[in-house]
Amino acid sequence: MNIIFGPVPSRRFGLSLGIDLSPGSKACNFDCLYCELSAAKPTDTIPNPPNVEEVIAETKKALAEHPDTEVITITANGEPTLYPNLNELITALQAIKDRRKLLILSNASTIDDPKIRQALAKLDIVKLSLDCATKRCFKRLDRPMDADKLNAIIAGMQEFRQIFSGMLVIEILVVRGINDTDAEFEALADVLKKIRPDRIDIGTIDRPPAYAVQPVPFARLSELASHLQGLPVHIVAKRPKATPQHFSREDILALLSRRPLTQEDIDTLLDAASKERLSRLVAEKRVHKERVGSVLFYKLGA
Repeated sequence: MNIIFGPVPSRRFGLSLGIDLSPGSKACNFDCLYCELSAAKPTDTIPNPPNVEEVIAETKKALAEHPDTEVITITANGEPTLYPNLNELITALQAIKDRRKLLILSNASTIDDPKIRQALAKLDIVKLSLDCATKRCFKRLDRPMDADKLNAIIAGMQEFRQIFSGMLVIEILVVRGINDTDAEFEALADVLKKIRPDRIDIGTIDRPPAYAVQPVPFARLSELASHLQGLPVHIVAKRPKATPQHFSREDILALLSRRPLTQEDIDTLLDAASKERLSRLVAEKRVHKERVGSVLFYKLGA
């Protein structure tokens, strides 16, 4: 079984070594329309999962071969929190990670389970998916085993935030005609303000999906992100070529009052003179910089 893959460079998290806890076949309790894996009936069990000792041995070997690894990423061909020995594995990985960060990529389906929350709280970075804040959207897009579970998942995220001191990233993947509405993002905004993630990554389909669904353009992602006022949003999508614009100091402060901007936003939006004004605002402590993972944000205040 190919348990380890990479390392691969990630713009969001750094040089990442992956651990696949379901190397034999897809094992997921969702059947998301946009999944890059083949369509499959949802399940809550990983068949023939690798044992902890095997995973640790392979991870040690890979780390010795790739000492520059920055992040060890727990993932799966499906949902990694279905792994039956997750808590034991995370504890063992902590013992060998050295300076590296431990990250998990999860669909959040099990975050309502206190045992899962306690296990994930040991990690440095937790990325949870939340594509919808309404049951109808959740059922259509993520196609979970239990469509009535959305409220429990959201409540579980809020409870997890209370015990987790690491970096919490929420990912929203936007699909045309399903969760690309103003109403859905207004509902998401209400939920996300209660969860208080360190970063929100908004993206769309960029690989062949399991089902015949379509991405949304960058401009629409930007419009939807505007509903998440005051929240640290990172739009993870290819940006169209654009001519940087002139912004006064007041314009820059007004932009940042709506939501923090990433370095990528700044490079796209601001011309050279505007960037100089932003630098002065940083020097004056009217604006401050904060790095969340590999993403640099500009925010109002000290």
